[in-house]
Amino acid sequence: MNLSSQKSDPCYTVTSLTREIRTLLESAFPAVRIRGEISNLRQQASGHIYFSLKDSGASISCVCFRNDAARLKVKLRDGLQIVGGGRVNVYEPRGNYQIIFRTIEEDGVGRLQQAFLELKQKLGDEGLFDKDRKRALPRLPRTVGFVTSETGAALRDFVSILQRRDWRGRLIVIPARVQGAEAAPEIVRGIEQANQLKLCDLLVIGRGGGSLEDLWPFNEEAVARAVAVSEIPIISAVGHEIDFTLSDFAADHRAETPSAAAELITSAWQQTLDQCDTLKDRLYSTVDYAVERKTHSLNLARAHLQNQHPRNRLEQAALRLDDLQARLGQTLVNAFRDNARQLEHICTRFHSLKPEKQIGHYRENLRQLRLRLVNNSHQATLNRGYAIVRKTDQSVLSEAVKLLPGEDFVVEMRDDSFEATRKSDS
Repeated sequence: MNLSSQKSDPCYTVTSLTREIRTLLESAFPAVRIRGEISNLRQQASGHIYFSLKDSGASISCVCFRNDAARLKVKLRDGLQIVGGGRVNVYEPRGNYQIIFRTIEEDGVGRLQQAFLELKQKLGDEGLFDKDRKRALPRLPRTVGFVTSETGAALRDFVSILQRRDWRGRLIVIPARVQGAEAAPEIVRGIEQANQLKLCDLLVIGRGGGSLEDLWPFNEEAVARAVAVSEIPIISAVGHEIDFTLSDFAADHRAETPSAAAELITSAWQQTLDQCDTLKDRLYSTVDYAVERKTHSLNLARAHLQNQHPRNRLEQAALRLDDLQARLGQTLVNAFRDNARQLEHICTRFHSLKPEKQIGHYRENLRQLRLRLVNNSHQATLNRGYAIVRKTDQSVLSEAVKLLPGEDFVVEMRDDSFEATRKSDS
């Protein structure tokens, strides 16, 4: 920690710091709209209303003063989902912040969300969303029905992808409104019509993205039940990837968007086309290889037939006879030369192994050894003027220190030897 820099930092009082925080917050959020659920509602005799606004992750203290509270068109209560407008305020005595509401209205989205969760729970308890109810989609549907708006972008995107991916099945559009009060009955009618007339192998219901209210027809109980009991497998393709409706849970398969449904339908078709192309290429390769192999076999047979012609066989026999004669003559010449070289080698070895030569060699070696023995004998050393000194026990003395004063020793010279005694050092 840098103490010098810490000393130079401004030192706030609690009041000054709280006031600066208030200035920053209130200037940053002069007007806000906020959605949440009311809790801890307290209505004062003064007419002011105090409550907390919460969601799954946080809670904020709120107040609606008497004049604004008198203009509210909704009766506030705990658990009510609201959307309100106001401003952020810091209450300096306690150092906490709150929202001062000017307007409050009931959150329709909150009601729909609650209705969605309740109906989802109900249908789920009945088993409408169980996985064992869901059927596998046909791999290559020949006819696909699409319950949707004839004028919506969802249909255009769906058809565009089918065409781009070269899908060759049949598409039946079953018109239905996908938004508003009449949408749910028309969607149910389209599903029932497709089943009664057996119009298709696979049925898609869906529309493009929108708000929860826009997508609500696909959350209606009647639509979810019609999807669940359909004998034709159904893909639910409603809204965007983040949108989930009850028809998604009841359907045999959910696609994030109508375009994703088209991709899903054509994927197996595209794979099949690719497999056909692969098989076609393999078939062509197999046929080409077979033709090439048979052609090669035919050429070999033709060549073999030509080789077996009597004239060719006689010519080959004559050539082979000439070759054998030449090889025979060369073999005899080579054998004679090899035998001559071997005889010459034997004669050379025989001459080198004569007894007279060996004896002379051994005599010369013996003479050299005798000469070395004479030159290295102790007599030869004495003859060169040296003497050998021995103790009385005949051991040879090579150093004077090994002979004690007054001790006798023997000196051997070339022609004679004599005894002597070492004098004392004094």
